[in-house]
Amino acid sequence: MGEKMGNLRRTTMCGLLRPENVGEEVVLMGWVQKERNLGSIIFVDLRDTTGITQIVFDDTISDELFTKAEKVRAEYVLAVRGKVRLRSSINKEIPTGEIEVLADELKILDESITPPIYIKDDDNVSETMRLKYRYLDLRKPKMQENLKLRAKTAKVVRDFFYENNFVEVETPMLTKPTPEGARDYLVPSRVNPGMFYALPQSPQLMKQLLMVSGMDRYYQIVKCFRDEDLRANRQPEFTQIDVEMSFVDVEDVLSINEKLLYRLFKEIKGIEIKLPIPRMTYKEAMEKYGVDKPDLRFGFEFKDISDLVANCEFKVFTNAIENNGAVKAINVKGYGDKFTRKDITSLEEYAKAYGAKGLAWIKLTNDGITSPIAKFFNDEEFKSILERVECETGDLILIIADKLSVVCDSLGNLRNEVARRLNLLSNDDIKMVWITEFPLFEYDEEEGRYVAKHHPFTHPMDEDIDLLESAPETVRAKAYDIVINGDEMGGGSIRINNSNLQSRMFKALGFTEEEARDKFGFLMDAFQYGTPPHGGIAYGLDRLIMLFTDSSNIRDVIAFPKTQSATDLMTDAPAVASEAQLKEVHVRVDL
Repeated sequence: MGEKMGNLRRTTMCGLLRPENVGEEVVLMGWVQKERNLGSIIFVDLRDTTGITQIVFDDTISDELFTKAEKVRAEYVLAVRGKVRLRSSINKEIPTGEIEVLADELKILDESITPPIYIKDDDNVSETMRLKYRYLDLRKPKMQENLKLRAKTAKVVRDFFYENNFVEVETPMLTKPTPEGARDYLVPSRVNPGMFYALPQSPQLMKQLLMVSGMDRYYQIVKCFRDEDLRANRQPEFTQIDVEMSFVDVEDVLSINEKLLYRLFKEIKGIEIKLPIPRMTYKEAMEKYGVDKPDLRFGFEFKDISDLVANCEFKVFTNAIENNGAVKAINVKGYGDKFTRKDITSLEEYAKAYGAKGLAWIKLTNDGITSPIAKFFNDEEFKSILERVECETGDLILIIADKLSVVCDSLGNLRNEVARRLNLLSNDDIKMVWITEFPLFEYDEEEGRYVAKHHPFTHPMDEDIDLLESAPETVRAKAYDIVINGDEMGGGSIRINNSNLQSRMFKALGFTEEEARDKFGFLMDAFQYGTPPHGGIAYGLDRLIMLFTDSSNIRDVIAFPKTQSATDLMTDAPAVASEAQLKEVHVRVDL
């Protein structure tokens, strides 16, 4: 059993000592990073959340002290009292490398068995081991810095909203299951047999009701839950910066949020972003980049060559056009010599993963044109293609032909992959854009109906309202996403604030009046009592922290994340519930 601290109390943190502290008596507490016994002297690197200080145990000070120090091993928890002095050999790798502490008192507060992972950054340990022993992984400096920056970001957000008259309001964690969106996490009710709560996918309806209540300006840093497939920037539980405002339209919401983004980037990254942030309609984004979250750190914009190849002899192109598809190209300008035929084959396999059937290409070198499709075109046709894509010597043209959705998805992602392979994606280069005027609906082929592109409470563009019933596919939404370096960091919309319009929206989505009433009757009722125009936005806090910390995986910015299969390797969650527990909540499992 470890010793008690007794009268020892920490006077400073390990990482804060500097030469100006020489001669001071200090008490440090922390974990042993490593120890080195040189016979008559023992060096111990003591670590806490601020950094490392070298502790020196000299056998001339006290035999008892030295004997105790000989027992110290990695990850032991120590309390040390001693005097700060200059080091004889400076360690330039750490901020405290000019000083050390000559110990005169030691308490071993707790011992440690040999850790299964190294407590250091870049230890190359497997992801499985990191998650299983997360409490050890979190001792690493990088992980602790990530969590500190997360806390600082939350403070900047709260300070900004407080200064701008927003009120932080907590909304319920146990809500009503609703359709339209990702799958809910359901919670059975013990006191209401056969009934279920849902964990909130977002506070969407509650924050709208807060606007009905007259709260005017709301925000919340809130946990949300979605039972959906996971990826590098997605977790089953995640954190949103949730915002809603009354008496606003699109311009008002974007304006105050640009000020928030300016504040965040200045205080967190030391970068002054240029305002106003550029805007791009959804239609323009899809035409130029094939995706609604374009990365603007590089070019390679789409060029539509469908009209130029509609009558060519290359059946891949003509068949796509005859089936109402498209043929689009990107010009990897100036980088043609960076891609061998083997590299291009690799790019083709990448595109196929997004549905493309193949990848056509043209390379223009000093020796002329190289292309497997050149033989299918006469000189005039080929010349017109090269002119359309602005091809010059040294360029590589990549072309995909298919139905439009496949072309956009595969070529859009291929564009990003080419940039990655060319190392064009610097994290120091921040490119922001608002994507606006999203479609209000998208057609779900599996369900055979239109579904909401964002959610059913998004307000249509005023000039498109009359098209809700007659041409829903053409209706644009008062919706907007903030995209930073090719990643959606937040999204929002102006909301419907009229019960009649909301009813039309539900009808367009295929809801019967009874279904709409059953699921959203409380919202429809509230709208009858005077509802201001309102709208808002929600940011993915985890994604913002990924950007601020240059992290490639969301798990590096969350204290206790889940795996790709939504499991917790540390606690073994989810777990089987006992029969008694299931009976208590009136649930029977039949697998």
